[in-house]
Amino acid sequence: MTSAREERPRALLAGASRRWVRLLPWGVAFLLFFALLPTTIQVLGADYGLNGGIASGLAVVQTAPLLLAVVRPLRAWYMVFAADVAGALVLLAVDFEERLVWPFPPMEIVGYVGLCLALGLREPRRTLLLVWLATAGAGVGLEFAAPHGTRGNGTLLTILGAVALVLAAALRERHEAQRGLAEQKTISEAERGRRTLLEERARIARELHDVVAHHMSVITVQADTAAYRLDRLPPDVREEFTSIAATARRSLGEMRRLLGVLRNEEAHGELAPQPGLAQIGQMVEATARAGLPVEFTPCATDVPEAEALAAYRIVQEALANVVRHAPGAPTRVSVSESGSESGARLTVLVVNGPPPEPPAAPLEAPLEAGGTGHGLVGMRERVRLLGGTLDAGPLPDGGFRVAARLLLKEKDFT
Repeated sequence: MTSAREERPRALLAGASRRWVRLLPWGVAFLLFFALLPTTIQVLGADYGLNGGIASGLAVVQTAPLLLAVVRPLRAWYMVFAADVAGALVLLAVDFEERLVWPFPPMEIVGYVGLCLALGLREPRRTLLLVWLATAGAGVGLEFAAPHGTRGNGTLLTILGAVALVLAAALRERHEAQRGLAEQKTISEAERGRRTLLEERARIARELHDVVAHHMSVITVQADTAAYRLDRLPPDVREEFTSIAATARRSLGEMRRLLGVLRNEEAHGELAPQPGLAQIGQMVEATARAGLPVEFTPCATDVPEAEALAAYRIVQEALANVVRHAPGAPTRVSVSESGSESGARLTVLVVNGPPPEPPAAPLEAPLEAGGTGHGLVGMRERVRLLGGTLDAGPLPDGGFRVAARLLLKEKDFT
């Protein structure tokens, strides 16, 4: 049953996106059948003088397989080819006028060329070559048996069949090449997006590693020096501090070994302390000095380092996008804290207007040498990892708005 399911035929052009293209082979097949069937009966009976029953039988066998050609063109070719050769041999038994062509009357040539088009759209090159060789062999061979000097048209059928096979095969291969390119483009875009996401996650992990490593180092130092800073500690308390310091050192070492693979040899700048809310003002000032009109509303509150770093990176990427895509546009940057029932939130807002007319030249703003370069992908990933939300999109006036809301889970992080 599996093999029967795999061999289930598909109609020609069944994979086309437009419905009229999918129906085109059926329309052509029915048109050829209903046009050639009565014509073949009339020509074979009235012009060539065949018996009515024989003419009708030949006409059905030569034209009915054209309907099958939409689904199984090679099987239809077997039947039509055999019927056309048999028809040519039958015509040798009747005395028809010398003006009539032989071995293939015109209506048979029309049907055969249509069948060759169907073959070219479905079968591989090797099969098409064998079909053409059989057509050429039958056409040339039958011409040697032409009765009473009748003009043979086997060569004409051979040429027309070859043209139809080559044309249809070229159209099919061109379509397959375009489809392959489209699929490859889709795969490449998906891989590019996935690679960008992985790179941004690696960068975030490295930055979080630096933040967490700092806190773990502080815990280790505080636990190790507790015995010297605090007088008259009981022995069990001293032992507890020693255990805390040892656990912190082990955790720090394991974290560094685990995340060390995320550091590449060129990431020397990430060994420096990571920027936070205080550095946003410096970045905005540098951007303003470069010629971009920026208004900044700072936030004086203390927030955890991870959220502060995320806020800095979001502003950095948003300003970089303004510099690249809307140079000279007036921009407003604000960082604020708000409280709600679900907890405190840090809101980062970067809004720019439309670029001036005519567009100004792109600015060379010293945002930071190690910018992410991943745009909204990096912003969304940072916000998602911190349990926040990001709203980014164009404005009706031609500007752009980036709004990030980061959840501050704990205020007392010291």
